[in-house]
Amino acid sequence: MSFTTDKQTLDDLNLIGKRGSDSVYNIFNHTRTQGGAELMESMFLLPLSDPNAIDRRIGAIRFFRTVGIDFPFQSESLAVLEQYMADTDERSKLSAVHDTLVRKLSAIIAGDEAYRKIAGGIKALIQTLRALQALVSGLPKRTLPPAIREAIATISGLLNDPSLVSLLTENAGPKLSFEKAAALDQLVRFQHHEKIRQILKQIYWLDVCITVAKVARERNLTFPLPLPQGQHVLRLENVWHPQVKQAVPNTLHMMPGSNIIFLTGANMAGKSTFMKSLGIALYLAHIGFPVAAERMEFSVCDGLFTTINLPDDLGSGNSHFYAEVLRVKKIARELAQGKNLFIILDELFRGTNVTDACEGTIVLTEAFAGKSNCMFVVSTHIIEAGDVLKDRCDNIEFLYLPTHMEGNTPVYSYKLENGITSDRHGMVIINNERILEIIRSRKFKQPGA
Repeated sequence: MSFTTDKQTLDDLNLIGKRGSDSVYNIFNHTRTQGGAELMESMFLLPLSDPNAIDRRIGAIRFFRTVGIDFPFQSESLAVLEQYMADTDERSKLSAVHDTLVRKLSAIIAGDEAYRKIAGGIKALIQTLRALQALVSGLPKRTLPPAIREAIATISGLLNDPSLVSLLTENAGPKLSFEKAAALDQLVRFQHHEKIRQILKQIYWLDVCITVAKVARERNLTFPLPLPQGQHVLRLENVWHPQVKQAVPNTLHMMPGSNIIFLTGANMAGKSTFMKSLGIALYLAHIGFPVAAERMEFSVCDGLFTTINLPDDLGSGNSHFYAEVLRVKKIARELAQGKNLFIILDELFRGTNVTDACEGTIVLTEAFAGKSNCMFVVSTHIIEAGDVLKDRCDNIEFLYLPTHMEGNTPVYSYKLENGITSDRHGMVIINNERILEIIRSRKFKQPGA
């Protein structure tokens, strides 16, 4: 079963964003090759739901973080090689004819665009193969993680292919002869095209692993430990939001007997940021990437769904409340399929009156409590709902983000505490901003005055 999520979740967590935007994806998007960039994007859009596959990817990236190897290939050479190998038109071949006049003309027009493109591509390939051979021979042969070991075996097999061995000793000096360029072009671009593509595929994979390892090293990210689905466990030690400067970390443990977190706290106390931190960590963990936490163990899920920044559906004429109802309905249908899901819902039913929102929060959270194979985080301002749920459900853990008052100034610690908040400081904030004074001080000109 594949990992399931949707655009709302990706947008809520700012995972992909628009091209060039400040998204979670762009934290890692520093590959040196176009093929690596495409592979990175594919990994981000296709999280894994197999613990073994996740563990393999984690092992490979962790290895490169440990050994600290930089990408050993010249980006310019790889760009030339990629462009060269992309042209498979037979008509673009160099003609190695033996007519004397043609040979003389070929020497004269050695700067011809077709020749230069082919000669440049061959030289780039030779440089790349030598760099790849040096990388493989320089890696430690013991205690290699499975994914690295298999990649080395594949690369070594390609480099030792009799048809390509000669390229490693080929003298690709400043000027490759016309005849030599024509012969090698036929060999690599047409006769053994698929083998070269396989080599490039391995380089793209190395590009992603080395890039992500470097980000993990620079940002002090940690590698999560995937656990089988049936355990229904999440242990996060000091998780933080990777895009928030000086983010305050928090610790969260979820077990089958406490698979629901009921989160309360005042506005600006940090509920949404914490929930996004949690969602981002879970998503990255299912990609097999490092996370912004000191330690993470997680049971692999079938999917992740969030409702944090739900937009109005004005185009369809729906109210915000009805958009919330439709969102919850979609999640309910996913739950009805028996999937192991992680659900994050921020301030349920904020688009309706307090009475309906309170009742809706209670009945929905109570229904979630019956889904022991899933995990939920539900936040609300309606603390009365928590008091009711305390008496009805024994698998809910109640946490809150406190607000401390220094005089009339609210101070936020952004640290989770056990229980349900009793903070009610909305009017204090309104008064601190002197909103009523501003309204009352406005002098209106009376009609007819």
